[in-house]
Amino acid sequence: MGFSLWTLLEASLLCLNAICILSEERVLAKYGWSNVNNDFQDIPTTKTQIVSLMQSIRTVVKYPLIIFNVLVILVKSLTG
Repeated sequence: MGFSLWTLLEASLLCLNAICILSEERVLAKYGWSNVNNDFQDIPTTKTQIVSLMQSIRTVVKYPLIIFNVLVILVKSLTG
């Protein structure tokens, strides 16, 4: 198995799936990565920026990700 554009696409699809299914209440809150209201901070921390990036990814990518998953499943099942 070589490194190609298709493997890069599959790896990014798997990472997006992992971000979208990660439960904020059950998993992230255990480690202190839940959504914290930082209205009083002037400079956002790296942690809050990562959490907000994950929330943005969940919001924007949810429906296109379903379509891409179906397409990848179809291509993989047809090509083997």
